[in-house]
Formats: sequence, C-alpha cells, structure tokens
Amino acid sequence: MFDALGCIPWGERACRELRAAGETSRRRNPDARDQLTPHELQIVQLAAEGLTNREFGQRLYLSHRTVSSHLYRIFPKLGVVSRAELHAVVSPLR
Repeated sequence: MFDALGCIPWGERACRELRAAGETSRRRNPDARDQLTPHELQIVQLAAEGLTNREFGQRLYLSHRTVSSHLYRIFPKLGVVSRAELHAVVSPLR
C-alpha cells in the first residue's frame, strides 16, 4: 500500500518489519510512475489529453521546443513511439 501511494521508504520499512516477524510481502511491480519524474508525468498527462506542445508549454511556462525535448526523452522510458499510445499508458495512472 505504501509503495502504491509513493511512500517508498515506508514500504521498505514495512517489508523489513514483516521479514523480522517471519512474514513476507508481495513484490512491487514497477510501473510508469517509477520511470518518470513528477514533471515528466505532468507533461505526459497533458500530452495524452491531446494538447499541442505550444498549448501545454504555455500552461507550464515552457517553450514548445523544451516540451518536445521532454517528450523525446519520455517516449523510450514508457516504450511508446507516438502520442496516441500515451493515453493507454497514462490512463492506468489516474
């Protein structure tokens, strides 16, 4: 539960406590949130909504070229090659 909430240190502590008590916990499956910074995740969510680079660049006070650069680095992390694929990756994150 802690891992799902993003409280990784607490999750690790809970695992240690369980091990000390002789119990085990399920392994956490990494997902897209683990691969992206909060800023990158925000960019992906806006891109998945269908906004252009200029539109969400204005929202985030970035140039459209900076947004394009971020997307260029984000796509390989998520294993996608187009904006159309972003919606499938982002929708489970919400």
